[in-house]
Amino acid sequence: MKTKILSLLREGQDYVSGQELCDYFGVSRTAVWKVMNQLKEEGYEIEAVKNKGYKLLNQPDILSVNEIAGRLNTKWAGRQLYCLAETDSTNIDAKRLIEEGAPNGTLVIADKQNSGRGRRGRSWSSPKGTAIYMSLALKPSFSPDRASMVTLIMALAVAKGIREAAGLRACIKWPNDVVLGKKKVCGILTEMNAEPDYIHSVVIGTGINVNEREFPAEIQGIATSLFLEKGETVIRAQLVASVMEYFEEDYEKFLVREDLSELSEEYNKLLINKDKRVKVLDPKQEWEGTARGINEKGELLVEDDKGSLVEVYAGEVSVRGLYSYV
Repeated sequence: MKTKILSLLREGQDYVSGQELCDYFGVSRTAVWKVMNQLKEEGYEIEAVKNKGYKLLNQPDILSVNEIAGRLNTKWAGRQLYCLAETDSTNIDAKRLIEEGAPNGTLVIADKQNSGRGRRGRSWSSPKGTAIYMSLALKPSFSPDRASMVTLIMALAVAKGIREAAGLRACIKWPNDVVLGKKKVCGILTEMNAEPDYIHSVVIGTGINVNEREFPAEIQGIATSLFLEKGETVIRAQLVASVMEYFEEDYEKFLVREDLSELSEEYNKLLINKDKRVKVLDPKQEWEGTARGINEKGELLVEDDKGSLVEVYAGEVSVRGLYSYV
């Protein structure tokens, strides 16, 4: 009931009648009053006026089941939702839950993460109350060689979610970093539990810098947040809901052919590397070329100096701009 009342207050342009709430839920005025007090204790500013009802004046930037669930318009993505005040790793939590029988689309979100990780074992800065640390657990039926593509789908969902929730045009640095103003705003780490021909689960961990005001000196040159780019606070719960909706929509397109043929054009429009000179950091030998976009498998097509298109696989190499992060 609390989740639905919060949604009604948020959607209402004027006061929401207390009697109408009683009739809608089939409860007493006292029950409605108790829910309003609970919401006030959580930080919501609610005005109560006799003969008018209740009106939401201001809402806090909090990550709670009620706050996120009331904004979700998905069929399965994020419908099983866990919101934690603090955890070591949402990826670890999501993997444990899916192994214990949690459904496809289970989402774990933490307000603070103590042992966040990025690609290649790098640490991920995880302060409290400013960012989004979430992990989405999937139980796919496709083969393990297709799993890497879901990371690109999440990057696309985050970029579109940022545009919707914050009004900022985010781009993608192949394969899965989301950037604003040539600085990183989101990192994604996908982990798979699989046998050679069968996937038990895929967990997509996503960290988004939302309302940070500053970053440690060592990453100030490459990291930014939505607040720093927009100049105002962004409601994290709305961003989570937007990302889940876009991911569900695009993931279902992917499942039709189990490739990115329906998504590559949209992805390439947001690819900040496209038609730019890049350095391919292949462990065997570094080389330079011009990025031409991704193919249906999510590989980056890089034109070498001889005019040949080389398919670069994200699991093997990294790509950087010639003189900077992008």
